Amino acid sequence: MDTDRDTALGRILRFVTARALNTLGRSVISATVLWELYERTHDKLVLAGVGFVQVVPVVLLFVPAGALVDRFDRRFLATLAAAGTGVVGVGLALASATDAPVAAYFALLLLQGCVVSIHAPAASSLLPMIVPRGELTRANRILSSFSELAQISGPAIAGLALVAFAPQYIYAVVGVTGLASATLYRSLSVIARVQASPESARRDWRVGLRFIFRSPLLLPALTLDMFAVLFAGVTALLPAIASDVLHVGPFGYGILRASQSTGAVLMAIAGGRLPAWRRPGRVLLIVVALFGLATAGIGLSESLPLTVVLLVACGALDNISVVIRLTLEQLVVPDAIRGRVSAVHYVFIGMSNELGAAEAGLAAELLGLAPAIIAGGGLAVVVVGLVALRWPALARMPPLAELEPPEP
Repeated sequence: MDTDRDTALGRILRFVTARALNTLGRSVISATVLWELYERTHDKLVLAGVGFVQVVPVVLLFVPAGALVDRFDRRFLATLAAAGTGVVGVGLALASATDAPVAAYFALLLLQGCVVSIHAPAASSLLPMIVPRGELTRANRILSSFSELAQISGPAIAGLALVAFAPQYIYAVVGVTGLASATLYRSLSVIARVQASPESARRDWRVGLRFIFRSPLLLPALTLDMFAVLFAGVTALLPAIASDVLHVGPFGYGILRASQSTGAVLMAIAGGRLPAWRRPGRVLLIVVALFGLATAGIGLSESLPLTVVLLVACGALDNISVVIRLTLEQLVVPDAIRGRVSAVHYVFIGMSNELGAAEAGLAAELLGLAPAIIAGGGLAVVVVGLVALRWPALARMPPLAELEPPEP
């Protein structure tokens, strides 16, 4: 065990800064790739492809990634993965500078998906090892704030920089953020080691899947998040909304990309002043339904200010969902299987984010931009109703502080 010479708050701040820098780099990559490729092709199927190639590693690697995180040093894996995002940024800079074909971009994004498949469970599983259990809710609130600030800064930096600089220079920034993130991960001191588990459990890759599918709280929470983002996510369509509906340039696109994260940060700040939710599961159902309705409103909007307001609302609602879901997982999952559970968790979240981008692009191509967004928001509301009926225990979930891992 490392000597603990710094405070819990200091470790939290270094950890969330490392994750935020990683998020910053990935959001810069996402915003710039979507804009650059849409400007080159004006093909919504290319936008779908950007999401699809990042889904493939999430699906294929969750088993080895989870086992890796439970067997090896989580701090080292997070460090290595953060550096990998920087390498992808440098590769995209070279691809853009040489006018490489779209396939080269997809290959680098496929690599980025592999890197994230390791980073997500490693970083998520690392947090309970560096801060006390009682600090997890505060840590997740700060983490959400920093991550959303990074998601604001990334698209804003990309949108503003695209006005004055070629994309290759923007991608190159990710090399710097990747190195900085890796350095911060490496500096963290660990106050708790992974609890030992039987050898049979360590070899069993299915333990993460079994835990989630047997959980009356974690499974519906992840299902809500997955299908809400799958159907109601509009991030991948923002280049088309900016160009074809609102008729704004890269600066307006940057504003749209930053709006949702702005709402999340505002909610994170407000959430720190609110009492703990007495029925967090009920709150989760409500905010996801409202998220779907706000998304449908974006499909109906032809005004930049209205679209921005609705995106801000989506961000605020999503922040509530993220804090509840992350804290729920960290409190009910035994540490010995945390890596494998986090890997499966990321299949839900990563698949919904990236597959949602693919679904959104395909639906926009088949149905038209506005009908696809409206239908997606409506489907998210339907999913909320189905989850509430299928898992009534979610609405009755007690305050998060009262949750404990199940008895072995």
